[in-house]
Amino acid sequence: MRLLAIETSCDETSAAVIHDGAVESLVVSSQIETHSEYGGVVPELATREHLANLQPVARQALSEAGTTAHSLDAIAATRGPGLPPALMIGWKAAQSMAYALAKPLVGVHHIQAHLYSPWFTENPLRAKWGLFEPNVSLVVSGGHTLLVKAEAPLQHSVLGTTQDDAAGECFDKTAKLLGLAYPGGPEIDRLANDGDPNAFEFARPMLNQSNDDFSFSGLKTSVRYFLDKNPSIASDNSLLPDLCASIQAAIVEVLQKKTLR
Repeated sequence: MRLLAIETSCDETSAAVIHDGAVESLVVSSQIETHSEYGGVVPELATREHLANLQPVARQALSEAGTTAHSLDAIAATRGPGLPPALMIGWKAAQSMAYALAKPLVGVHHIQAHLYSPWFTENPLRAKWGLFEPNVSLVVSGGHTLLVKAEAPLQHSVLGTTQDDAAGECFDKTAKLLGLAYPGGPEIDRLANDGDPNAFEFARPMLNQSNDDFSFSGLKTSVRYFLDKNPSIASDNSLLPDLCASIQAAIVEVLQKKTLR
């Protein structure tokens, strides 16, 4: 089976051609420059960019795969979760293609897709479901942080999730408090490489609770209060790497310990 898969859940327009589990092409159009001046994703702008980019991205994916729309067996697209207006662009386009080509339409839950992505291996990428083993997986993607128990492909249950901010949101929001460029998460990670993760102490919310849930709003608040008391540190190039490393260490410790215990 060969299908065209479309993804527009947030700020990237992407299309891929999959043939019997093998990725024949993958094209991604990023919107980082569009949203950078606003310090975050603006849904209306994201939607406009998807409208402009989806057709050329899909055409390029088909071209790189050496196939045509009429040779497809099905159309797939992300149904959620994500930004509703952004999701609508990809989903409606997929619906239209499926109708025009008289092909099946497949809706994809993109967090489930993250969950099973480790079983896409080799070059070119190919799904290796024969290697699947029951597992507990940590999914950390944008506005989502959750622990999932997967018994078999497409058979899974959520053990715990965030009660407020996700880990990715905590990275981006604390980066904004520090005045770092968008996207903030990669900036914190880059600076943290040269910092001391033990230089500053920040809250580890819910770390010692016995449940499998997460919470990161308290850590974000801890950073904000720290900066209120020490306003010069964020602009001190000698201390900023230590600050970023300490923030990253707090987030990662919670994720690691709650996953591995």
